[in-house]
Parts: sequence; structure tokens; C-alpha cells
Amino acid sequence: MSVTRRSLLTAGAIAFSGALGALFAGGSRVAGAERGYGPLLADPRGLLDLPAGFTYRVLSRAGGPLRSGEGTVPANCDGMAAFDAGGGRVRLVRNHENRTTAALRVPAVPGLTYDPHALGGCTALDLDPAGRVTGERVALAGTAVNCAGGRTPWNTWLSCEETEDRAGTSGYTKDHGYVFEVDPARPLRSGAVPLTAMGRFAHEAVAVDPYRGVVYETEDAFTEPFGLFYRFLPARPLGAAGSLRAGGALEALRVPGLADLASVDEPGAEFPVEWVPVPTPRRPGRRSGCRTSGRAGSPTRRSWRAATGAAPASTSSPATPAAARGRPATTTGRCGPTIRGAPGSGWTSSSARPPTSRCPGTPPTTSAWPRTAA
Repeated sequence: MSVTRRSLLTAGAIAFSGALGALFAGGSRVAGAERGYGPLLADPRGLLDLPAGFTYRVLSRAGGPLRSGEGTVPANCDGMAAFDAGGGRVRLVRNHENRTTAALRVPAVPGLTYDPHALGGCTALDLDPAGRVTGERVALAGTAVNCAGGRTPWNTWLSCEETEDRAGTSGYTKDHGYVFEVDPARPLRSGAVPLTAMGRFAHEAVAVDPYRGVVYETEDAFTEPFGLFYRFLPARPLGAAGSLRAGGALEALRVPGLADLASVDEPGAEFPVEWVPVPTPRRPGRRSGCRTSGRAGSPTRRSWRAATGAAPASTSSPATPAAARGRPATTTGRCGPTIRGAPGSGWTSSSARPPTSRCPGTPPTTSAWPRTAA
């Protein structure tokens, strides 16, 4: 029986016993043909084949009733996080990456719903010390395409919308493409408030620097100009639940002279980086060249790139928190005063004429790092 990540998560939530890391390591260690834990044994229930010695327990099943009585368990589970609830108890929060065609929506619960016509959101499960489910309820509703996200140092979940649909599109009544904070313990305390200062774009994941409070965000754009790496500098760093609503500054990563960060595949390659302010985080747009978009005169994402050289990166992984303002970063997360090209990377430290900025509000470019012939 072939089980993909999507089909596994869509079943709801499953608790395993055994060497879980080896189970998902791939190759013959899972198939068991030559080594590892042996062959997969057919599951008599037809849900999940496992090697001998492994067991699973279904915690939640899409289409079943929520224990809260709020409706039906939604489908399309995606990003999740587990939180210590004290006394050996665990609280699990999970996204539901529902589009407008989803058959099992997140129920629209009063006080937790952003846009009643959007079908995504989050649900939360409570588990006792024995791993038994004691509660299951809606934690966020009325959001769209909730893909990944990330946990905060103050034990909340940041759920990311992987869409840029505006009000009036697909029946939505509000703009989408935001990050929402979810309090798994007290969802009504967090409500359904978009963190607009963190940007409106097709979010994938976020990671919060536990020492500085900077939030790093990735973008999962599927068509050109693809996505950027962002960082959000909160006005109240390392605050508490709700502190990100105080706003802050959003910036996009720029590698001078590098048009596409996805072209770099050499581990250890190092580059100088700059962080370019995003002038209107709520209106990034997608389709213009180096000009204003016509919506409140806000430069579009393509215009940021054209003006600043901000390098797109096609990735679903969180940006590393290693890159500090005005310092070089590397593809392995190291950071330091030396800027160099890794052996065999094809990068040199020779300078070139910086690109000319034609869009307003763009800081001057001071250096460029061209790629040389291998």
C-alpha cells in the first residue's frame, strides 16, 4: 500500500509507535527488501501498511464529528505543531489547506472566522498522557489554503495562507494571503486577525528567531516571478500572544547581482546580502514590471525585484535566521565577516557595476557578485 505525505495527513492525525524516523527515511529501509525493519505488512484495516513491530492509532478522521460539536472534522491536513500542555498532556494544532472546492470545510465558528466564504483554517486536538484524544475543536476558520506555518517561542502557531486571492475572487469577501496567529489553548483569545504587516503573498512557512524575535517568512509562488525570502522585524519582538499585531517592518532578501537564488546549489556558498524594505506589505501584487501597480501607487513584487535585485527562491523551507542586517549569509546558515565563494561554486569576489534603480524608495546598490564561467 503506497502512502504519500498528503494521503497520510488527510486521514486526520495518526499516532505511531516504533522508530518513526526510520519509517520515513525512504528507500529500502521502508520497503524492507534488503535491510532495515523488514517488509511492509498488509494492514487488515486497509489504512496504513507498516513493518513488523510498528503500530498506529487514529486520533482523528476527516469527515467524522468534532468532539466540540462544532461540525465535521475538516480534510486536507497540512502543517502541524505539538505543544506541551502540562502534566504529560499534548496539544496538537493542524492546518487545513482547503481551497474553494474542498468538500469538508473548517466550520465557521463565531469569533474564530475571518471570511465566512473561505473554507480553510486550523483545528486543535487535546491528548492525555496516554495519547488519547480528550478534545477536538476549531481554532481558526474562514481562511484559505492554510499550508504550513511555524510555532512561536510563546507557544502559539502562525498559520500561513498560500494564496493571493482578493475579495471578489472565488467568492471570497475579504483579501487573503496573510499570516494568522492561533492560540491552541485558547483559540478565542487569538481569534481570526490577519497580521497584515507581515505581508500579503502566497506564504509557505515561518520561523521565529528565539533570541531576537525576528520572523523569517518564505513564499511559495508557482509562477514567475516566483517567491522571495522575507523577514519581519516586530515592533514588539518576543512579546506574547497577540504581540505581532503591533506591527513592524517587512523586508525582502536581496543578493546583489544574483537574479535567481534557486540557481545556487553548492552547499557552503556565501554571498553578501541586503534586506530591502517592502513599502506596502498589504499590496504586493504580482504582475507588473519596474513600475507602480496602480493600487495606491504601491510597487509590485516584480518591481521590487527589478529595482533591488531581490533574488527569488523556489522553496518551501523556512529561511534561516542566520542572516543579520548588513552581514553576509550562506546557504548553510553560517554568517560572518568573510564573503567568499565556496570551492567549485563558480562564484568570485570580483565586483561589477551595480544595477541602476528606477523605482522609488529603493536603497542604492553598492556591490554586485557576478557568476563566472565554470
